[in-house]
Amino acid sequence: MIEYRNSVFLCTSEITLGLISGKWKPLILSHLSKQTYRFNELLKLMPGATQKMLTVQLRDLENDGLIARKVYAVVPPKVEYSLTQLGEALMVILIQLRDFGTDYMRLFPDDELHPSAIQEHEVNG
Repeated sequence: MIEYRNSVFLCTSEITLGLISGKWKPLILSHLSKQTYRFNELLKLMPGATQKMLTVQLRDLENDGLIARKVYAVVPPKVEYSLTQLGEALMVILIQLRDFGTDYMRLFPDDELHPSAIQEHEVNG
């Protein structure tokens, strides 16, 4: 058992999964891995995301040290978001998750699970 931030975890991977849990966090991190974005630019890149949801997810990512928020002292206010070094390190894992998802979709192109496809994939690697 691991106690961290007033919670108990069975494994440190739970902590990592908690950092990226949320519908939009992996997508936000992916976009920010390519360049720095302003709030409205990120919002346009994610159809279906609401302003409130994006605000919450950005705040969580900032509080967790994965993204940086830079506020410029101009009128109108200008705020930019970018990855921190920690966020960049996490991208390695997110890329692996993306690649696994791509492989999984190829292996199981529909809603049915095919045990023979799993065995074939394990054998052929």
